[in-house]
Amino acid sequence: MDKSQEKILMAWLKRQKGACGRYLSLAVIFGFLSGVALIIQAWLIATILQGVIIEQLARDHFLMHFTILVGLIFVRAALSYAREITSFEAGSQLRSTIREAVQQKLVDLGPAFIQGKPAGAWASIVLEQVEDLHDYYSRYLPQVTLAGMIPLVILVVVFPINWAGGLVLLLTAPLIPLFMVLVGMGAADANRKNFAALARLSGHFMDRLKGLNQIQLFSQGETELKAITRASDEFRERTMTVLRMAFLSSAVLEFFAAVSIAVLAVYFGFTYLGHLDFGHYGESVSLFTGLFILILAPEFYQPLRDMGTHYHAKAQAVGAAEELMSLLNYQPSVEHSSNAPALAKPLAQTNTAVSAGANVSPKISNQIGKIDKKIVAIEATDLTVMSFDGQPLVGPLSFKLQSTQKVGLVGPSGAGKTSLMSALLGFLPYEGSLAIVDESGRRQSLSQCDLQVWRSQIAWLGQNPQLFHGTLRDNLQLAGQDYSDKHLKSVLEKAQIGDFIDSLEQGLDYEIQDQAAGLSVGQAQRIALARAMMQDAQWYLLDEPSASLDSVSEVAVMSAISEATIDKSCLMITHRLDQLAAMDEIWVLANGKLVQQGHFEQLSAKEGLFKSMLSGHEQGLAIDLGTTELELQEGKQ
Repeated sequence: MDKSQEKILMAWLKRQKGACGRYLSLAVIFGFLSGVALIIQAWLIATILQGVIIEQLARDHFLMHFTILVGLIFVRAALSYAREITSFEAGSQLRSTIREAVQQKLVDLGPAFIQGKPAGAWASIVLEQVEDLHDYYSRYLPQVTLAGMIPLVILVVVFPINWAGGLVLLLTAPLIPLFMVLVGMGAADANRKNFAALARLSGHFMDRLKGLNQIQLFSQGETELKAITRASDEFRERTMTVLRMAFLSSAVLEFFAAVSIAVLAVYFGFTYLGHLDFGHYGESVSLFTGLFILILAPEFYQPLRDMGTHYHAKAQAVGAAEELMSLLNYQPSVEHSSNAPALAKPLAQTNTAVSAGANVSPKISNQIGKIDKKIVAIEATDLTVMSFDGQPLVGPLSFKLQSTQKVGLVGPSGAGKTSLMSALLGFLPYEGSLAIVDESGRRQSLSQCDLQVWRSQIAWLGQNPQLFHGTLRDNLQLAGQDYSDKHLKSVLEKAQIGDFIDSLEQGLDYEIQDQAAGLSVGQAQRIALARAMMQDAQWYLLDEPSASLDSVSEVAVMSAISEATIDKSCLMITHRLDQLAAMDEIWVLANGKLVQQGHFEQLSAKEGLFKSMLSGHEQGLAIDLGTTELELQEGKQ
């Protein structure tokens, strides 16, 4: 990894310390007090042995020393326990804050941004990478502070007793962090590659799992199995590289700590034998001095060794921070229409370290317009819908969608229909003017509206409805209101799915499995329609609601939609041009431009794209009907 990039990531990680709250400081305080208690213990032990062995004092003389010594054992145990608890809580607070910021960022950017990366890769970021920040804040950061404080206190205590012992400690102490840095120089880069491999593996596996039917139909099971094996082996090799670095750093630290303690032991040994006579301040080196310093020597290096042991946590955090920082600092190239409402509340609640230091959110307006009156129109003037990297997807468009108006949106694939729908939902950035008009005539830019309120007035139904794992009742009550079973069943009846629900033994408690397993596409679509109708919304935005449905299900869904939108506004994307005769107006998109507008009769009689599409649609419909009749005749024979 480039050094400048690593410095940026380290600066970002340090700015998040505030999310740990007071727990990080408490962990350091408890660790420091434990170190002070250990110094007192060493002094008591050396004093007792000096008095009993050299001065031949009675053991009763040291009764108080023994009592304090035993008491300090329990005190240190309590301090160690308190440090572990506060350290863990510091990491837990940090993870919660970062995970909330990541999830809120994804909510703000919306599904159009999320679909650019496999679901498994997002799962890796939200789960594994956030989780790998824990040890950095709960163990490494407190230990860095303690590694500077406790050895310094020990040096302050040792130098007045014996300058030679203090000098040995002072000169050998830098060796441990020096070799720790040398060994760990490649650890951050190895962890970064490890996380990248994990994200690729997660995304690859999730995509293959979802497309298992297609893999089997094309007889590519063995090929995909080999691909997953290769990806798994790559991840395993990178993980082992990281572990080798961690174990190597620990071994190096233990070696130099042992050598340093051995030097002290040799010095005092030869001093007691009379071969060395330096290091003291006029008096010979006593047993107390030697024992006191030798007892403290391992504890002098222990904070440094612990820092080395947790050094891999820093490397892990640096590796994990790259994608997290990239996501949280991501700024759309143009003003994002969903900035204000999506982030206004979380910014007020999120810890200052994350919201300010991490640039969690794009720049937003200080004024969020409230929607407190009925919306009667949606107006667009020179509207250009943009991708997140600033590329135009559709536009410029100018139109007005009136209250209770039914509009069909048609055009060739890739014309920009879904992109326009996403902009109206607040999921894509845009340039130009896109405003809502209330009954008092006040126009308000969608980018300045409270989109949570705006979306509560929208009933949306896509061509691939997402039903969540849980009961049917849970899925219907996504709006957050506790509706009665009677109301739920009445809405299901309106969605033409009531008979099916009544036939289920569990009824509203029917458990919907992952990917709506156990339901047909038509049943899932009608349940999704019932869920949309639960909002009692004024505006219906429908994206191919009858796609992938058989004729029976299509008739049921379109009938339910017609009934639900009698006195509502409706903008429907469809390829079924025969469904457009009942629409008040038809908008025809081509190459991102609105090329035709008008009633069905007008457009079907006028030369243009719509008439060409209608002719092709009728030919295709005739072929489908002829094929069906032939199959029926063959069946009778």
